[in-house]
Amino acid sequence: MVGNPVDNIAIKITRCDSAVHVISDLHRSYDALQYPLIFWQGQDGYHINIKLVNPVTGNETNKKVSSMCYYAYRLMIRNNQDNYILLYRQLYHQYVVDMYAKIESERLRFLRFYQVKLRSEDYIQLRDAIIGNNDENLNINNIGNPFILPSSCIGSPRN
Repeated sequence: MVGNPVDNIAIKITRCDSAVHVISDLHRSYDALQYPLIFWQGQDGYHINIKLVNPVTGNETNKKVSSMCYYAYRLMIRNNQDNYILLYRQLYHQYVVDMYAKIESERLRFLRFYQVKLRSEDYIQLRDAIIGNNDENLNINNIGNPFILPSSCIGSPRN
């Protein structure tokens, strides 16, 4: 496993010809490669191009399925159907924790790359207050990139 929790988590695969391929957590084969005992037939997992289906008409919409919705659907208990993922005991628990981390990293990536949609420029006074309250020896270039987290972010007082 390689990667930063905010960036794409990935699996490195070395082929027989010594070529190295990196499979990100957004690739459809990630789940099958990470958990070959659960997905022994190589079933596709979550990827960003899954379209949302209208439950009334059965037609695909333009909206994409989030990873949270996808994994909630995969882990759901249904009548008259066996959910074989639930039968793997400790491996199931590890799978759930890893997929939760995947969901959270997707949320953090959204917050990182969609600061314009979140109107983070409205919080310029907050940024100035943080930079202004520090000592005069602080180099602004060493601070990094500021990202404004909304109050609905997990762990915030409003949540």
